Amino acid sequence: MTNLTKERTKIFAPEEASSLLAKLREILTERGIDCYVVGGFVRDGLVGRQNNDIDVVVTGDATSIASHVAQTFGTKMIPLDEVNQIARVVLHQAGVHWHLDFATMRGSIEEDLRYRDFTINAIAINLSEASSGWSQVRVIDPMEGQHDIDRGVIRAVTEVSFQQDPARLLRAVRIAAMLGFSIEPDTEALMQRDHMLITTVAPERLLADLGHILETPRAYPSFRYLDRLGLIDPLMPELATARSVAQPKEHFWDVFDHSLEAVGEVEHLLLQRGDEREDDLLSSVPWTPDIARHFDQEIAGGRTRGALLKLAGLLHDIGKPVTKTVEQDGRMRFLGHASVGAVMVAKLMERLRFSNREIKMVQLMTEHHMRPGYLVGAEMPTRRAIYRYFRDAAEVGIDTLFLGLADHLAARGPTLDLDEWHKHAETVRYMLSQWFEEQTTVVPPKLIDGHTLIDKLGLTPGPQIGELLEAVREAQATGEIETAEEALDFLMKRLERNQ
Repeated sequence: MTNLTKERTKIFAPEEASSLLAKLREILTERGIDCYVVGGFVRDGLVGRQNNDIDVVVTGDATSIASHVAQTFGTKMIPLDEVNQIARVVLHQAGVHWHLDFATMRGSIEEDLRYRDFTINAIAINLSEASSGWSQVRVIDPMEGQHDIDRGVIRAVTEVSFQQDPARLLRAVRIAAMLGFSIEPDTEALMQRDHMLITTVAPERLLADLGHILETPRAYPSFRYLDRLGLIDPLMPELATARSVAQPKEHFWDVFDHSLEAVGEVEHLLLQRGDEREDDLLSSVPWTPDIARHFDQEIAGGRTRGALLKLAGLLHDIGKPVTKTVEQDGRMRFLGHASVGAVMVAKLMERLRFSNREIKMVQLMTEHHMRPGYLVGAEMPTRRAIYRYFRDAAEVGIDTLFLGLADHLAARGPTLDLDEWHKHAETVRYMLSQWFEEQTTVVPPKLIDGHTLIDKLGLTPGPQIGELLEAVREAQATGEIETAEEALDFLMKRLERNQ
């Protein structure tokens, strides 16, 4: 490959990034340190896309330099790899997090770029040459990465790229999903050859790339692609057991394919925007600005509710293989698969280092994913049923309703009965109207507390207090009682009946 330095070109750099890098250039110039911006920031800038992670290589001890930079910016340096001298500085500018990752240059900049993962990341800009802005900068491109960017192709720099760092296996799919690129055939063959090396990657690194994949609108094709590359099984062996597990005739796919299709259906539902819904299937599904904001809410590590809903779609039936039984008449049953699956989900997510809140949320969605379907009937759910549903599903009540819709679509596939579907969607619409418009039904204000029960009814502290308070909340939600006096009367009668 020739040493290719392109003519000056424009790099998209938002004002915050340009200002941050100008200050970095000033700090390093004062110390006589050469610095190059490399990788994803340059790659994304060439396609007009913002990237808040800025990789830089410097001449000298990167850890020491990063420490000095952090001190100057008034923040801290985080060592990432002390052996290879890689460190991170996290900055907060105008409400945005920026990561500056420092690495020590290996030889010349051209030699250093040949150690990188993909040609589209083996591109650099000398920071000292960007003093006049980013509209006309010289790009150092020894591996012809710009040509691959123009073609929308991800190509490994060397045939041992994935052996050098197996985390690149998942990273390649993540970049493809984020940019809409394809992985070229020779690189794909290398990934299939080296796929089992993914088991050697630290969970935290896997989570970072998996989270990015889930955040893109291409999570479904990405998981299909991961499966084709042989990466799903070592990443999620619990899901792998679902392969070829047959389901009743109501299901078009086996458990494994149904799980992947559920991810696609979640994306189908979440891609709604405003009233521009030409899809007949979505015409009866509620979608409002409040719902859009709900799924855009960040939960942890930059991962949103929408991303966690896709993960729940992927994992909601992992309890089916271990609970499957076949009756003498040939009927298949999966008794308890939701609760068993919730336990399995927790272990899988703990292994991948998801946060406790994320684990609890996906657990709850898995445990209750069948509840929305049970509430579909000739009549709309009662106030009591709606109250109990939102009480049990807690903070994922809305999310689980949408998981139920995706599950319905992914179960029936091309055999979908439109009348059944619209009835299910209308039930969800009704329940959401109760949530957004009649909060007193699903989250009634407190009428009475435990201290009052002890004082007025002569009860002693214990589990009975909690049971009685819940009985009050349920009666309040169904409209049986509205005041504190009615609540006390309700409880006295209940206690008399139980004597």
